[in-house]
Amino acid sequence: MTTLSLSRTAGLARANATLVVRNKLTLTYAVVIPLAPLLLLLLGDSGDGSNGAGAAAIVTALMMAALFPVFYNLLSQLVTRRDELVLKRLRTGESTDAEIIASLALPGLVIALATALVAVPFAMLLGQPAPLNPLLYALTVVVTLLLFAAFALWTAAWTKNAEAAQITSMPVILLAVLGQVAIGFPDEVRRFTDLTPGAAMTDLVRVSWFGFGTDDVERTLDFAGTWSAAGQPLLVLVAWAAVAIYLARRSMRWEPRS
Repeated sequence: MTTLSLSRTAGLARANATLVVRNKLTLTYAVVIPLAPLLLLLLGDSGDGSNGAGAAAIVTALMMAALFPVFYNLLSQLVTRRDELVLKRLRTGESTDAEIIASLALPGLVIALATALVAVPFAMLLGQPAPLNPLLYALTVVVTLLLFAAFALWTAAWTKNAEAAQITSMPVILLAVLGQVAIGFPDEVRRFTDLTPGAAMTDLVRVSWFGFGTDDVERTLDFAGTWSAAGQPLLVLVAWAAVAIYLARRSMRWEPRS
């Protein structure tokens, strides 16, 4: 039974991946944009990671990977296939709801995971340090991608059509970007922006990869210290993921909005 389930999911995912590859604009959004920020590493210091430029480039690359191949790509696919009654027809067959959703999300998730993986040797070749805590870095990537996939499912529920996705996606994009740039905000503002998923992901990458403490631009943490420093941002990210998954499950629509 499990084998058949995996086989159906893989088959649907391959079909969805083929559609992504055939659409040059979608492929550009999915592949080029997430990888482009890594070129900023050319501007970073080639020493021991004592400058924040490397951290900023890697955080931006991971955020773009979460926003475009995962969030926006899944959102547009869900809305388009829902309006074309593809989702409704798939549900009349052998595929379960979970298999249909997983197959739509898998191509973007694979691209985003590949970006997160490629970032490691690429950054090291350009003089950045290896991730101080690879396990925490991997956990950050996985939770972040699941969060933005859930955001896509939830946003699709109140997106009328594919064109409207350009507007309905903005709150999530702004929430992510605001948290990323909030590192330069005053402490009074940071108390609130630190609760956004973008800020939590940014802090976790800075901690897990570079060993940066709060507002630091040089390594101040050891391996054990990264776990304690990651406590609050990891809790924030997991909480957002739990809420997003709950909302996505409650609001999922399989047929066009009336």
